[in-house]
Amino acid sequence: MIEVQNTLVHEDLIKESFVCNLNKCKGICCVEGDAGAPLDVAETAILAEVYPKIKHLLEPKGIAAIEQQGTSVVDADGDLTTPCVDGNKECAYVTFENGITKCGIEKGYEQGLVDWQKPISCHLYPIRLTRYPEFEVLNYDRWHICHDACSFGRELKVPVYQFLKGPLIRKYGAEWFEELENTVSSEKSDKS
Repeated sequence: MIEVQNTLVHEDLIKESFVCNLNKCKGICCVEGDAGAPLDVAETAILAEVYPKIKHLLEPKGIAAIEQQGTSVVDADGDLTTPCVDGNKECAYVTFENGITKCGIEKGYEQGLVDWQKPISCHLYPIRLTRYPEFEVLNYDRWHICHDACSFGRELKVPVYQFLKGPLIRKYGAEWFEELENTVSSEKSDKS
């Protein structure tokens, strides 16, 4: 583990490679799984605020799920998540374009309808956060559906943390990311 401010970063985020390859996976991570996207408590209020602004961008079945369940839900494990269509199918905020899954919230962000890109858990994937009272742990979530992203990342030689530079800066700030990069660089120098 690498300590950066009040976080512990698993070494797999530095050693493993990853670059999403939507042409191969079609965004299946927004469709498969056993629950919606994890949410922070503050994000539930944001979802309630942005939903009316992006509703017209969503699929009818997603709108129906949100109207029935709410803009956020508590899943079977007691965690806050986005609602899903038909219980545990795709995220209710999913849209489909040319056979590729896209986030309706992000689509609204790109169109300037909202100033929030999407839940941070989605933006950070394949990083999953584990929160403790004094710190957070950043782990690499291995999922078979991301095989193409792993091989594409290896081909391009892009470590997980570099692929997720933007989301990591969004979550922790530029100073945090710079400290991570400096730590990684110094550890590589020490090994040389």
